[in-house]
Amino acid sequence: RSAPVDFEILAVNLDQKQPGFPGPRPAEYLTALGVPFHIIEQDTYRVVKRVIPEGRTMCGLCSRLRRGALYRFAAEHGITKIALGHHRDDIVETLFLNLFFGGRLKAMAPKLLSEDGRHVVIRPLAYLSERDIARYARGRRFPIIPCKLCGSQENLQRLAVKRMLAEWERLQPGRTESIFSALRHIEPGSLADTRLFDFAGIEARRLASAAAPIMPT
Repeated sequence: RSAPVDFEILAVNLDQKQPGFPGPRPAEYLTALGVPFHIIEQDTYRVVKRVIPEGRTMCGLCSRLRRGALYRFAAEHGITKIALGHHRDDIVETLFLNLFFGGRLKAMAPKLLSEDGRHVVIRPLAYLSERDIARYARGRRFPIIPCKLCGSQENLQRLAVKRMLAEWERLQPGRTESIFSALRHIEPGSLADTRLFDFAGIEARRLASAAAPIMPT
């Protein structure tokens, strides 16, 4: 109502045929709100169970299949922005997962262009904590759709990172916000990625500075 741009919203829910999915509940809730919606039915659960060996993490494949379904739907219906529900804690957790297990300084951007250049993905909740969102959801009595895969497997690396961050937050409140703030204040010259900073040209810049005349004050 107060946004400076005109836009329309279409709520999209993906029924992945997971055990415990509440069937008509999302449609009933959105109908009661008067929000336009579409339910995509795609049995990604069976694919994930067939492909991923028992005891291995299912999140990666499940996420790719879900993302593919949303991208296809957006392309077919001329949707220009895809809004996802990742929050600040998701982003910080992803940062540490990539640090610990991928050797990359990478998180999730609040806004990005898909790899094929066809979709703009936005994360409107990127600057909000999981705790605040959960408190608001309880206050508004939002219906929560359970997932029998996400977070239900034992020994998930993401759960270990979540516990680590929770302990840090307990010992020093505000640490998660500080880490998230660091993602918005990158200094490439203080890192080691030659794609982001011209380390090879440092000497040339020093010589150029030394040769420059000193202006009188």
